[in-house]
Amino acid sequence: MTPMDIDELSVVLPTTTTSSLSLLLHPLPILNISEHLTRLKLQMKSDLPFVLGALLGTQNGREVEIVNTFELAVEDGRDDTVDHGFLVQRRDQYKQVFPSLEFIGWYTVAPTPTSRHIALQDQFTGFCSTPLLLLLQPSSSVSSASDITGQTLPFKAYEPSVEIRDKKTRSVFIEAPYKVETGEAERIAVDWTAKGGGGNTSLESHLQAQRAAVKMLHERILVLVQYVTNVLAGQVPKDHTILRSISALIASLPASENKGFREEFDTEYEDVQLTAFLSALTNSTNTLNDHLVLNGALRDERPMGPGPRRRMGRQGGMLGDWAMHS
Repeated sequence: MTPMDIDELSVVLPTTTTSSLSLLLHPLPILNISEHLTRLKLQMKSDLPFVLGALLGTQNGREVEIVNTFELAVEDGRDDTVDHGFLVQRRDQYKQVFPSLEFIGWYTVAPTPTSRHIALQDQFTGFCSTPLLLLLQPSSSVSSASDITGQTLPFKAYEPSVEIRDKKTRSVFIEAPYKVETGEAERIAVDWTAKGGGGNTSLESHLQAQRAAVKMLHERILVLVQYVTNVLAGQVPKDHTILRSISALIASLPASENKGFREEFDTEYEDVQLTAFLSALTNSTNTLNDHLVLNGALRDERPMGPGPRRRMGRQGGMLGDWAMHS
């Protein structure tokens, strides 16, 4: 196969053909596409599952901004046919929440665009005149020297175009450079996600620091105890300097076995236990009250059987049959 034949099979124009598109990519689409791929890998137990989704953003002339994404569905048993009804439904739902965002393209996962992607590209032209293709290349970890985007992310963006060769036209892709655009809210969200999320409050950070300090102190005390134990057992020679330092350290500690300390400690311990008991008692009382309210509601809704009915008086007294005949 000659180089010319290889070039004819490629649906991507060489890097000498550059795109004038100004493309900005936000972190949210990157996270969404990566999560989509990881989830399908686990569900389908495949290294390279078929991933398909839509790109949402804004376009002003040649300036395009990719802001969000959503997943797409395909026809049953036909991976190469997009479910247009599902696409329109999801697009309209996002349009209600984000009126400024438009459908501007689609994304998938593959090493490089092929004729299959050209066939999929033609199905999106009814929703956008020039839909962009954002390709996630999981095998590409570091950008090469010829990468026009200059990014280390395994993403490449492509703009559709038409090539005329031998008096025939065919649909092709042109690689478009992009820049990662991050707003203030996105920087906070990405930083929060990188730290693992969760309630990372100041109290939690303080408690974690206290726990780390106590753990380190405990480990060092164990080292001293093990050294003294080995000295007493005759396994290591005595070092009087170290022993005097340990003795001075122990003497500098506050006395914890005197009567005053023990009484204060017991008082604090009892207060903590009493607080915990009161909290548990309050929760139990609330639960019992909820059950009583529910039971009363059920009794009120229970239909009355035949026979004389009794009803409560205004003061809570029971009016029985004797009251009716008095």
